[in-house]
Amino acid sequence: MQSLTRYEHGIAAIDSGYKKPIYDAIHLIVDNGRAAFIDTGTNYSVPVMLAALDEFGIPRQNVDYVILTHIHLDHAGGAGLLMRELPEAQLVVHPRGVRHMADPSKLVEAVFEVYGKEHTLAMYGDILPISADRIIEARHEQTLALGDRELLLLDSPGHAKHHIVIRDSRSGHIFTGDTFGLSYRHLDAGGRQFIYPTTSPSQFDPVALHRSVDMIAALKPAAVYVTHYSQAHDIQRLAGDMHRLIDAQLEVAQRETDGGPERHQRIKHGLERLMKKEAEQQGWKLQGRDATDFFATDIDLNTQGMEIWLDAQRA
Repeated sequence: MQSLTRYEHGIAAIDSGYKKPIYDAIHLIVDNGRAAFIDTGTNYSVPVMLAALDEFGIPRQNVDYVILTHIHLDHAGGAGLLMRELPEAQLVVHPRGVRHMADPSKLVEAVFEVYGKEHTLAMYGDILPISADRIIEARHEQTLALGDRELLLLDSPGHAKHHIVIRDSRSGHIFTGDTFGLSYRHLDAGGRQFIYPTTSPSQFDPVALHRSVDMIAALKPAAVYVTHYSQAHDIQRLAGDMHRLIDAQLEVAQRETDGGPERHQRIKHGLERLMKKEAEQQGWKLQGRDATDFFATDIDLNTQGMEIWLDAQRA
């Protein structure tokens, strides 16, 4: 199965197919014939997730959990459709996300406002509700049993208020969603991996994000699994880069003391310059315009996150 990457400890990454190859990962954990998904991609990702279960020989009724790191639709858009295919699974989501999974209408309307209805449906399909009696609220430091391992759920705000990360007891590895940034395999050079924070709208909180990065680093995982894209190593170095780049992006935004219709473009151009500098200094495989073109969507989302944060500070 070309879209499946197998790691040690019964962990695998599934390419969701969202936007472009090797861009958006869904993770699967298998233990003694039981399984859990972490994040779901979109509705269009569900067939490849079911194919991955077949690849591992896992019956659909043996999936115990579908765990969402947060409810942004590239992570959670396929949850409703997937749960209809997994008769025994329970959905695990931050308490702030429970009502949006049971009734996604407000969540969908908010996305319509940003992207438009036609474009949203083309990207994600119809977002289906999930029965409330199949949803578990993910409390901080709660544990879930999966086969012979435990999954520890940790509140991790900063990227979003409704974000959790998941520590696997068998490997000590952590599934970090977007809290630990973006680590695209397209950037890897000479066996070295790189990281970049995602500060997308609308709940970016730099103080909380710094704390969440520190929490992850303090657990000293040998690897983390980010959604964009999958397994990353050398966590202490990457954590240092996360802290440095969160602050560097804030400096770009804080220079914009004046608002106005051009503010978005000024911040965006500042973030593009910062990224080009980072690519050059760190030795990314993608350089200059190639780097900023690859990150075009992320830069625009980071710009929006910075603007919302600036306005909140001034308010």
